[in-house]
Amino acid sequence: MDASAYLAPRQVALDVLVACLDKGQPLDDALAQHQGFPKLDPRDRAFVRMVLATTLRRLGEIDGVLGALIERPLDDSGSVALQSMRIGAAQLLFLATPAHAAVDTSVRLVEQAGLPHVKGLVNAVLRRIAREGAALLGDRDPAHLNAPAWLWTSWSESYGEEAARAIAAAHLIEAPLDFSVRADAEFWAGQLGGELLPTGTIRRPSGGNIPDLPGFAEGAWWVQDAAAAIPARLLGDISGKKVADLCAAPGGKTLQLCASGANVTAVDISGRRMNRLGENLARAGFTAELVTSDVSKWETTEKFDAILLDAPCSGTGTLRRHPDIAWLKDEDDVARLTVTQDRLLQRAVDLLKPGGTLVYVTCSLQEDEGAARIEGLLSRDSRVKRVPVTAEEMPELTDAITQAGDVRTLPSMWAERGGIDGFYIARVTL
Repeated sequence: MDASAYLAPRQVALDVLVACLDKGQPLDDALAQHQGFPKLDPRDRAFVRMVLATTLRRLGEIDGVLGALIERPLDDSGSVALQSMRIGAAQLLFLATPAHAAVDTSVRLVEQAGLPHVKGLVNAVLRRIAREGAALLGDRDPAHLNAPAWLWTSWSESYGEEAARAIAAAHLIEAPLDFSVRADAEFWAGQLGGELLPTGTIRRPSGGNIPDLPGFAEGAWWVQDAAAAIPARLLGDISGKKVADLCAAPGGKTLQLCASGANVTAVDISGRRMNRLGENLARAGFTAELVTSDVSKWETTEKFDAILLDAPCSGTGTLRRHPDIAWLKDEDDVARLTVTQDRLLQRAVDLLKPGGTLVYVTCSLQEDEGAARIEGLLSRDSRVKRVPVTAEEMPELTDAITQAGDVRTLPSMWAERGGIDGFYIARVTL
């Protein structure tokens, strides 16, 4: 194969990693905005995703190895050189890529970037890793090393060190594909070659082109992690009721609410994401009122029988699928987001009819974005009462029910089934 064929996908991976780790751009956004990515063939696109995910999941270990081999600080050209070495190291240490492909392409990437003076360094470091990879990794602690210090500390304080280690270890494993279905879950589990989980989600191994799977074109199902599918079910029987899905896009929960027979109003601040939600609704044959607005500023006199609020959060519960979050977020982001969460929670309460049900959700493992927000609401507003979740509502996930009656899923749960995203879910009423 022409050497340029090896280089093109790695150039995309390098560009995206620079955008992500040096410029703070979310990984999915950087991929979507890279003009060269869609021009790659499907196999190369899959390779780019695998290299990037592996680099980000294993960044602590990779940087530990590189730090031991790079004797002097990198100069102003260090960004591209470092990201190129990270990509090369990920291939050599964890993806079993042949040394000539991983090393030579990394050297060519820095040369192509106009940095010939770092070619020797990149070549020497990666050739050393190619020779001594396993020894350089040694008996390190992958779970601890690959979790940023602020996350490890917060998880240890919230759940204990043993649980923190299990959470971090779960993040090193690629998540399976989960599907929610419009109807007839058993039939579609067979069609998709998946397992029907106790909570009603269909699960199959990751991989493959999703639009090519049976049932996609007719909107029979949509991709949605098993934990993300729980909140809508906790609203109970909502057929014929007026339900608001706040912070709704990209719309997995909206589709669930529609499939349950509710009259749904979906609100989200992002026009682009709401367009995608509309496309998903159309594919599934559902209709809902779509409102593009900041929920906290949304002007309406309408009151709802039930509300689902999936509040903006750090997203640390989804690191299995979005490993970049670990390196892009910090405690300041969490503190800032809690202010938004409190404001949205109060707005959701104000939109709820007396006797109505509100389910509050965050896909975060940070306790400040979970129980602390609900406890604050309960202390501020005497009208609000917690409605504990029951064991019958959480089949084979009763260990996720907290003492207070909320739900806290951890990525280490259902390990034998491939894990589950980290969510906090609370149910209240007026």
